[in-house]
Amino acid sequence: MSHLEQSLREDLARMEQAGTKKTFRHITGPMDTTVGMQETNGEVLVLSSNNYLGLANHPEVIAAGKAALDTYGAGTASVRFICGTFTIHEQIEAALARLHRQEAALTYVSCWAANTGLIPSIAGAEDYLISDALNHASLIDGCRMSKAKRAIYAHSDMAELEEKLQQAQGARRIFIVTDGVFSMEGDIANLPVIVALAKQYGAAIILDDSHGVGVMGTHGRGTAEHFDCERDIDIITGTLGKALGGAAGGYVAGSAALIDYLNQVSRPQLFSNALPATIAASAMKAIEILEREPQRVARLHTITQRMRDGLMAAGFKPHAGASAIVPIIVGDTAFAIQMSQALLKAGIFITGFGYPVVPEGTARLRIQMCASLTDAQIDRAIDAFKTVGKQLGVI
Repeated sequence: MSHLEQSLREDLARMEQAGTKKTFRHITGPMDTTVGMQETNGEVLVLSSNNYLGLANHPEVIAAGKAALDTYGAGTASVRFICGTFTIHEQIEAALARLHRQEAALTYVSCWAANTGLIPSIAGAEDYLISDALNHASLIDGCRMSKAKRAIYAHSDMAELEEKLQQAQGARRIFIVTDGVFSMEGDIANLPVIVALAKQYGAAIILDDSHGVGVMGTHGRGTAEHFDCERDIDIITGTLGKALGGAAGGYVAGSAALIDYLNQVSRPQLFSNALPATIAASAMKAIEILEREPQRVARLHTITQRMRDGLMAAGFKPHAGASAIVPIIVGDTAFAIQMSQALLKAGIFITGFGYPVVPEGTARLRIQMCASLTDAQIDRAIDAFKTVGKQLGVI
């Protein structure tokens, strides 16, 4: 056994001994409110998917992907500027720009690629990045990859954000970088204050709304629609892998000049194959369904409140928030994993999150709601939480 192999095995053994080693479940069919799972030899109720609008298994979304495969094949086998761009890419990018009330958009193979392709491209050594402490890892890595000066403000602390903006004065470009919906907390950015501060101090806003699109706002256009400040956001990044079809892919939406510039210099765009046509087509169909069926968003809001109310009535204390993410803090990582395993035995598929995904001592179960969940399924989930919570002494 090599030294590397031995070292890795020792690290894995320590994770296992501490009860923090992650377990991967194997699903036997399409993502839906219930799925078949190898480990349970039966169906389980899903509360751990970002399939917020229930479109991952929608017949029209599936049909659009199949039709694109017939039309375009598997892919271009190279990057867009070398071998050309499929017309479906132009169409999905126009749809994303329209959705976000922006001039243009550019797709990537993931939102991770979008964030790490965007931030180092537009923020250089003369610039300043100011980032929320609880931003997604892709935003954090995007900032780290940039040569710009970097500052972090405490989560949603607008006074500290203003202090950092004052310190940044004199930089060529100043960026405020924030999630719209914070994925582990379920809370939302204070965009009205962020917008006001950005205007006061001459900063541009980079908003990753991966967990807000399809969820926030009357029409599901995201956190900016929720606060009625869509025209005030300079740059939006997002994913096609959650509410918008659930497959993969990410994007940047902003001014025509921004997108033209990214096409010239963004490394993940220049050196990676384009988004598969099947995903572009299925995501475009998902946007069409979102725009024609706003009742899906309304339903999502209603059942999320039903879940929160039911959990609180049972004695749990979920984090407050307006999103479709309902976190229950249990403290210890090993205990969060233990509770998720107990819930799985009760037929509820939910993941326990701990360090390093969240800070030590704040491990949690994160419920993620889906518009396709029925009232009966929600009641079943609440009953399972009650039973397991009492068994483990949580309530």
